[in-house]
Amino acid sequence: MKNIVESSQLHNREFVFADREEAGRQLGDLVGKEAGDKGLLLAIPSGGVPVAAAMLPFLPWPLDLLLVRKVQIPWNTEAGFGAVNLDGDRFFNQRLLKALHLTDEVVESQISKALRTIEQRNELFRGGRPFADIAGKDVIIVDDGLASGYTMLAALQYARRRKPASLAIAVPTGLLETVENLAARVERLYCLNIREATPFAVASAYRNWFDETDAGIVELLERLNEGS
Repeated sequence: MKNIVESSQLHNREFVFADREEAGRQLGDLVGKEAGDKGLLLAIPSGGVPVAAAMLPFLPWPLDLLLVRKVQIPWNTEAGFGAVNLDGDRFFNQRLLKALHLTDEVVESQISKALRTIEQRNELFRGGRPFADIAGKDVIIVDDGLASGYTMLAALQYARRRKPASLAIAVPTGLLETVENLAARVERLYCLNIREATPFAVASAYRNWFDETDAGIVELLERLNEGS
């Protein structure tokens, strides 16, 4: 697709980034060559925040957070069967959800947990401030990778409803099928490391992969605020 920008040198390769910070610098260099002077970066916590922070020297736009959350599988909190956003929009992997044989009560319970986490993070990371006014602005949503894409779908829905001038996605790595699906929904999609093989794991793009903690994100945001 013509609106997908990638690095041909990184196509189908694994472990191409040292960590999220290095990936963000490379992504910022790529995006900064095309982006205009004014716009807004929206990072998806937690992994998208260090990526977006590392992009700022190349793309000196204001940075805010877009709160979405995967709906976790009850017995495997690392995996999800969909995602929700602050508006309560729900996006489900219907094939997986059917295979899990969850009751309606369990599904609703997991959705409620995800929404509570979003509200708690909004207070912790953003102090409960109103969401940024993005109407008429160029917006780029940043995460650390695209696997199933349901979290990004929830983010896009939330952003589109607020009528930005343009909407783009920037990620270091992504599964080709997901990248193509999401590219059809935005004006531009930047993905340095596109991979075609399944099973796909975002972690396989990073030599040093770890889960970002809430405390680490708070500390990073405080450093960014001190430097602004």
